[in-house]
Amino acid sequence: MKGKLIIQKLKTCFDILVKAGTGFADDKAPKLSAALAYNTIFSLPPMLLLIIVVGGTFYGEQAITGQLFGELKGFVGADTAFQIQEVMSKINFQKNSTVATIISVVILIMGATGIFVEIQDSLNMIWGVRAKAKKGIIKILLSRLLSFTMIIGFGFLLIVSLILNAVILGFSDFILKQLPFIPVNMIGFVNTGFTFVVLLVLFMAIFKMLPDVKIKWRQVLPGAIVTTLLFFFGKYLIGLYISGNTMASLYGAAGSVIVLLLWIYFSAFILYFGAEFTKAYIEHFGGKIAPNSFAEYTEKILLKEYLDKEAAARTAD
Repeated sequence: MKGKLIIQKLKTCFDILVKAGTGFADDKAPKLSAALAYNTIFSLPPMLLLIIVVGGTFYGEQAITGQLFGELKGFVGADTAFQIQEVMSKINFQKNSTVATIISVVILIMGATGIFVEIQDSLNMIWGVRAKAKKGIIKILLSRLLSFTMIIGFGFLLIVSLILNAVILGFSDFILKQLPFIPVNMIGFVNTGFTFVVLLVLFMAIFKMLPDVKIKWRQVLPGAIVTTLLFFFGKYLIGLYISGNTMASLYGAAGSVIVLLLWIYFSAFILYFGAEFTKAYIEHFGGKIAPNSFAEYTEKILLKEYLDKEAAARTAD
């Protein structure tokens, strides 16, 4: 009996994965990933600068900067992280007048929020919704505000990460002395587990808050877990590919940009597959992703619903 239950669950997982893979291809997710990679090149420096400003207000800019670029080095390598830091150092506010300062801040925020607006548009397309034309201007303003809120959230996540890392490192020596039977690697596992939780919260927030849909936290949890697992282990594979690839040396001065594009492309690949998995999971168990008050179904979804109803009616007859 238990064996049959396991087989049934494995079959369910397989069916959901197949449906997610089919949706991934139908929605042209690789093309969406390429678009996000391109747009991120322009939005990443101002976004990171805003995260540092927000986080630095509470914890100190030097500590936040060190943590942020320490994480970036682990993902894209030291050379690319250094190039990003160099670009950020050249971003400054025009302080000649109040008007110039306001313009600089607005441009910075618009640039920084571009990543999330792009992700929002792609998730909307994957989940079969689009913004209503009549509410276009209000929707644009709300999208930028939500994106800015997400950036502030990243800043607080960095602060929490810094504090917990400091606590873990501070108590690690004490714990190992008091409990010598605990393996030294256990501290590393704790840090890894914390990183996993942070990424899980991040992906849940992206799936729940960014798209123009009505969706519950428990509905996005399975997809967020799959996305986190793929991202968590995929970053090592991406790192191996990038480190073993000769692109950086072939492209010379542009090598760091190529490496960054590759990393963002593969990361977007994982994010959009996670979105497809979330959609497939909800639909497999009889649920439906509905648009919120600012959105409506796309023609593709409406046509699918019509054909499904026609097929059901023919079957009933």
